[in-house]
Amino acid sequence: MSVTQVDIDDDALERATTLARVRTTKEAVNLALRFYVEQQERATRISRHFERAREWGAVEDAERLHHAEKHSR
Repeated sequence: MSVTQVDIDDDALERATTLARVRTTKEAVNLALRFYVEQQERATRISRHFERAREWGAVEDAERLHHAEKHSR
């Protein structure tokens, strides 16, 4: 763990600690950092899956099917 001094938005910190039901600034900041990292990692995995699906032609097939269903209504 590193010790760092930062200016934190007091309103955002209060809201985060309330929503997350944590008691300390450290808990809130660590939770926010983990949440951010997990979101970015998830987005990267999803992007990789879409790229693979595009290579297989699955994305275009799904778009064609959606377009056909939309215009058949």
